[in-house]
Amino acid sequence: MNRTDAAPGTPPVTPRPAIRWTHVFVDRPAADLGRALGFWTAVTGTRLSEPRGERGEFVTLLPAEGDAYVKAQGVREGPGGAHVCLSVEDVPALVDWSLRLGAAVVADHDGWSVLRSPGGQLFCAVPWNGDSARPPVTEGPDGATSRLDQVSIDLAPGAYDAETVFWSELTGWESLPGAFPEFHLIRPPAGLPLRLLLQRLGSERPTSAHLDLACSDVDAVRARHEALGATAVGRGARWTVMRDPAGGTYCLTGRDPATGSLP
Repeated sequence: MNRTDAAPGTPPVTPRPAIRWTHVFVDRPAADLGRALGFWTAVTGTRLSEPRGERGEFVTLLPAEGDAYVKAQGVREGPGGAHVCLSVEDVPALVDWSLRLGAAVVADHDGWSVLRSPGGQLFCAVPWNGDSARPPVTEGPDGATSRLDQVSIDLAPGAYDAETVFWSELTGWESLPGAFPEFHLIRPPAGLPLRLLLQRLGSERPTSAHLDLACSDVDAVRARHEALGATAVGRGARWTVMRDPAGGTYCLTGRDPATGSLP
């Protein structure tokens, strides 16, 4: 029996909806959202849409070419972080599929839903509006290129295995071990703008998420980000940990911005 089969007399299981586009939200405290937006528009080569929401808490970062995939939200509680929105043609089907995999609905809205993964990561199921053109890489004044192309979900050891199964099954994307034992990559089909990287932390703590940029030259991109108000706070084997002007953590990684792959 496959996943879409059902025993006689039982309702059929809803097939996995195809994810047609993805968005990432830069979630930052509402009081610091302006500083965050000034920085993230500069490093992604975008401009701001008109604010949306009851408090003007939502905004889209609009690229000069291609379809938007980066948005921002001013949050009222906590330090913020990041979350993804999965765009599909049938939102109720994606919600149903998520629930079957162990997710929970946090809020239902008109045409879209906020959910929480079994390990505690928020994500959204939203309708697809025809987006299909990935924006080009961003080039700095010195010629170094970068692209915000990855959301890292940071997981306690006790949640890591279950979350790896959940996100693999939820998306149906290629699921494979990362370059280091603590990483697992979930890679989308060509043309979609965002990858998921699951990171197993060294201690138990609540699930969170941060942004990763692929960089042709990490040191050159770091210097430009610092000139725009960011701060370097750590260094790993192939990445530099940064803090943006609103205090949000993100990473610059030594991957090809065009393909997302390691050199």
